Amino acid sequence: MSPAILLSFLIGYFLLLIAIAFATSKKSSDNSTFFIANRNSKWYLVAFGMIGTALSGVTFISVPGEVGAPAGNQFQYFQFILGNAVGFIIIATVLLPLYYRMNLTSIYSYIEQRLGHYSYKTAASIFLISRTIGSAFRLYLVVIVLQRFIFDSYGIPFWVTVLISLLLIWSYTFKGGLKTIIITDTLQTFFLVLSVFLTLYFICSSLNLDIPQAFETIKNSGYSKVFFFEDFLTNGFHFTKAFIGGVFVTIAMTGLDQDLMQKNLSMKTIGEAQKNMFTFTGIFVILNIFFLSVGALLYVYASKNGIEIPLDHITGKPRTDFLFPEIAFNHLTVVPAIIFMLGLTAATFATTDSALTALTTSFCVDFLQMNKGDNQNSKESVNKRHTVHVAFSILMFLVIIIFNAFNDESVVKGIFKVASYTYGPLLGLYSFGLFVRNRGLHDKLVPFICIISPAICYYLNANSASLFGGYTFSVELILVNGLITFIGLLLISKKTDQQTKF
Repeated sequence: MSPAILLSFLIGYFLLLIAIAFATSKKSSDNSTFFIANRNSKWYLVAFGMIGTALSGVTFISVPGEVGAPAGNQFQYFQFILGNAVGFIIIATVLLPLYYRMNLTSIYSYIEQRLGHYSYKTAASIFLISRTIGSAFRLYLVVIVLQRFIFDSYGIPFWVTVLISLLLIWSYTFKGGLKTIIITDTLQTFFLVLSVFLTLYFICSSLNLDIPQAFETIKNSGYSKVFFFEDFLTNGFHFTKAFIGGVFVTIAMTGLDQDLMQKNLSMKTIGEAQKNMFTFTGIFVILNIFFLSVGALLYVYASKNGIEIPLDHITGKPRTDFLFPEIAFNHLTVVPAIIFMLGLTAATFATTDSALTALTTSFCVDFLQMNKGDNQNSKESVNKRHTVHVAFSILMFLVIIIFNAFNDESVVKGIFKVASYTYGPLLGLYSFGLFVRNRGLHDKLVPFICIISPAICYYLNANSASLFGGYTFSVELILVNGLITFIGLLLISKKTDQQTKF
């Protein structure tokens, strides 16, 4: 597949996004538009667009690639997805009503009102760190594919590819913010979904399979085992670990994350927001089944055609993230390659553009206090927001460069590992705020608790086999982290006669 053809479609795609950004921000590009889209978003557009934000390039490449990983993953990821679905329902029924009742722009304002100033700044800081790292991981995934299959051919270094990617994202988000992203994410989700189904079609055609035959092939492929109940102590794929981890990773990474909640807060009523969340949950579960199916068929295709998992240029080890692009670009025809590129680009940039907007919003609201007073939409405030937006783009660039220098494992593992350490304290903070009544905190001690908790978790994870009779942690580590934070908050709490409002 010619790199020039792929690059041409990539340029055309971004020109389309920039045109949409210009159209949506033409009438208004103030901070109210950027932060919450004037609370006038259509729930069905948000529900569909959130698919692209939630799935990202991690799902698009890493999840299919992990299906045939040497560790024997198969469809075990679906256990995690079932936990995700439960987590989304909890968000819709517990957290969204709270956020709408308080009329929040930043969801961390709840912590300020319930727990105090230092707790509030700590929660917002945790989000800024977590989302910056997580989004950098996700963008890194697509950039290494662009680098390998397009920009290496032109001798362009990796850091330039990263810089170009972030400049393109910045160019269509800096004015319209959330209002623009709701429209662009809808378009990008369309390309993502279309690419999944067309990829399935082209692979099945290459294998001469109709739909019933494809189903049977996946079933008999040796890659389709969903539920793992063997060896609870040492098996990281065990259903209990995956399901519980899925529930609490979702609550933390979605319900306590400004990024995805910002879209939900852009609607007029709580009813529309809940309708959006329930619709999104159903589509999310179904699409992940198709992603896993793509993975099984990719490995069947690779086995039939003698294709090996490509090696990482840095480590020299097989990298499952590269299998999907390897087959799409080098073993299928031109049309599937273009479709793959559009799907991958849509998936990853839908996540990154949303994250940059959320990071900018959180910093402007939680640290610069732009939502307080009458100057939110002043020229000075808008200029400050532009500066913050640029600063976070530069920060994400630096994080990706550092990550590229050290990473040697599948990106999907890295994201959830980081989430277990960084998002855990948010679970503890919100749990204390929601479920502990008539107790206040020694607020200045909260940052120390939120630092100590991940440190304890890191120690427990590194030594779990010796400490707990051979037990090894998986994604459920985030629950342990939240629990340690919660216990720490209880220890620094004091009885108060003041009734909590929230």
